[in-house]
Amino acid sequence: MKYVFYVVGILLLTLGVTFTIQSDLGTSPFDALLVGLSRNVGLTIGGWEILIALLLIGCNSILKRQRPEVLGLLTALITGVGIDMWLFLLQNVITPELVISKVVWFGIGLVIIGLGTAIYLHTHLAPNPIDRLTLIIQELTRTNIFLSRTSIYVIFLTMAMIVDGPIGVGTLLTVCLGGVILNYFMPITGKTLDRILTHSSTSTNDNQKHSI
Repeated sequence: MKYVFYVVGILLLTLGVTFTIQSDLGTSPFDALLVGLSRNVGLTIGGWEILIALLLIGCNSILKRQRPEVLGLLTALITGVGIDMWLFLLQNVITPELVISKVVWFGIGLVIIGLGTAIYLHTHLAPNPIDRLTLIIQELTRTNIFLSRTSIYVIFLTMAMIVDGPIGVGTLLTVCLGGVILNYFMPITGKTLDRILTHSSTSTNDNQKHSI
């Protein structure tokens, strides 16, 4: 059951990313970096997701002074494929032209990103290297997720500006609200998933006893 939530969380996350990209209001600093690299260098957005993940895995390994968390690459792979998949399916479906519709799609995307991230992070299976870096900075600085997430956003924002990524008002909103939304969903999804996983585990054990 935990693996199901892991995949569902990532698919929700990538769906939210696609909404923000298609809203044309600006994306998160990291996604802006991916889009900028895709437009100016080549490869797909998902492809750059995977390549940068490799670099971040090495960075996280140095910060934690431990072996690289190779499983993080699995999450990056699913995330990259998910982004490319949703963009392929929705690029001609979500094409908002009015400002209000752009704001709505962006807002929905931002909330879905926070929810999806909180869900898959709580499974503790294989955090995306960026989300893992968020947790590492939180641990090292002894702050909350909001501050650690925001600091990472600022770094990627600078990099996105260099590669001419899609930076706009949405980017500013992501920097200001992304960490807040994630911080809001973490305890809620934690309690909900713990309840579901505990119930699922109990039901499985009861079935095994009855079968015996």
